[in-house]
Amino acid sequence: MRFLLTLLTCIGLLSGRAQQLSKGGDTFVTLKTTYGNVKIRLYQQTPQHRDNFVKLVKEGYYNGSLFHRVIKDFMIQGGDPDSKTAQPGAMLGNGGPGYTIPAEFNDSLYHKKGALAAARIGDQANPTKASSGSQFYIVQGKTYSPEDLKRFEDRINQERMNALFNQLLSAPENAQLKRMIDGFVKVGNQSELNFISQQIQPQLEQQLNMRGRYTYSAQAIKDYSTLGGAPHLDGSYTVFGEVVEGLDVIDKIAALPTGANDRPVEDVKMTIEISKK
Repeated sequence: MRFLLTLLTCIGLLSGRAQQLSKGGDTFVTLKTTYGNVKIRLYQQTPQHRDNFVKLVKEGYYNGSLFHRVIKDFMIQGGDPDSKTAQPGAMLGNGGPGYTIPAEFNDSLYHKKGALAAARIGDQANPTKASSGSQFYIVQGKTYSPEDLKRFEDRINQERMNALFNQLLSAPENAQLKRMIDGFVKVGNQSELNFISQQIQPQLEQQLNMRGRYTYSAQAIKDYSTLGGAPHLDGSYTVFGEVVEGLDVIDKIAALPTGANDRPVEDVKMTIEISKK
């Protein structure tokens, strides 16, 4: 129900003009800073994030705001409207337009260097992984080996298995099984829990195979091993665009000295506008 309400709220807030703008081809924006300009292509595969971003850009929402969180070899983050009037050293990162965007995960979109992705609050308060209505980050990252990526694949697939298990237990016809498992958990009967897990595992494996296991493509492996990125975020944060010009600007901003809460000591303001291909 909470997810549905969030979705309806988001749809109501997105204007038709933003949706019309993105039809008929890719949408590009130019992010301008004192360290140079960055051209970004917004993905068509994530229409709600794309349309919301276009809407805010056309309103001038981001103009004058800061990159308020910078971590070298990881990412640069902005989009907090409170940063426009923030005093030096003030903690930032809690501002936004007052709504969230439902997650739009796509296995073909990943956190390579230059990826544009939506920030969000943590899983405990945000189990559906809904995105912030305005805050975003651009990945700088570092390189990873194919062996590293295999471990990230396994982690994502295990999370998907856990989600399938929770769905199974939430089904009305499995209420008795859930009560049984809850009872074993309460008394710490690990042997019985292991036995049940062994019985359920084949069914979960079959469902995961039918829905599709998470597997990095040859291109993704090449990007992560040469260009770099942040694969530990894949499957948890919505990637909705990529830098097509200006990766050197990302490097410059990511290298800036920072103070408390990873805020750059020097304010780095941005302006974002719709641009041609």
